[in-house]
Amino acid sequence: MKTTEQHIDRLFNKALRQYALVEEGDHILVGLSGGKDSMALLQLLAKRAKVFRPRFTVEAAFIRMTNIPYQNDETYLSDFAQKNDVRLHIVETAFDESTDRRHTHCFLCSWMRRKALFDLANELGCNKIALGHNKDDLMQTALMNLVFVGRFETMQPKMQMDKWPMQIVRPLCLIREADVQAFATAQGYRRQVKNCPYEDASRRTDMKHLISQLEKMNPDFDRSIFRALRL
Repeated sequence: MKTTEQHIDRLFNKALRQYALVEEGDHILVGLSGGKDSMALLQLLAKRAKVFRPRFTVEAAFIRMTNIPYQNDETYLSDFAQKNDVRLHIVETAFDESTDRRHTHCFLCSWMRRKALFDLANELGCNKIALGHNKDDLMQTALMNLVFVGRFETMQPKMQMDKWPMQIVRPLCLIREADVQAFATAQGYRRQVKNCPYEDASRRTDMKHLISQLEKMNPDFDRSIFRALRL
């Protein structure tokens, strides 16, 4: 029987090959949030970087959002990055919700964190940013776009940025969230000190419940929606 780590490794390396996510000479910045997905991503990419071909380098960034009351043990994250032979950058940013009433705090927080990540990647000369979106994240995004926007599309495993000279890659795109959780438990990852207070009050949570219902009707729903999305 395959272990959780073997299962994760197989799907991770399949995604790298299938979508050409890592190439010779890449300089990749990993967005490290402290959650299970980003920690697994950092560990897996750092491990893959030690293989002879292709040769690429990995750095990591933790974006500290000063006006959202969630907390991470930054010493733990620094030690985790060091253990994986990866340099960690800690960057501070914030947003003022009163200046933009058109968008929610979740949108503004995500936007500012992403901007800080892009700025750092540009400063470091990185040509790729790796984000920890798993297969469930892609399915949830597809359903949210279908229900609320009227388009059936999702985040791509690899995407060229329009305004930045770099690509976004999502190496966990073939791995289910439950498998990432099992991997995180097996690795003994420490949970965040305090989760974001808004994370359960979102449409994404509704989509999780919807996917659960759809999988009761069709246990292979994840394969069906990926075929429909042509991923």
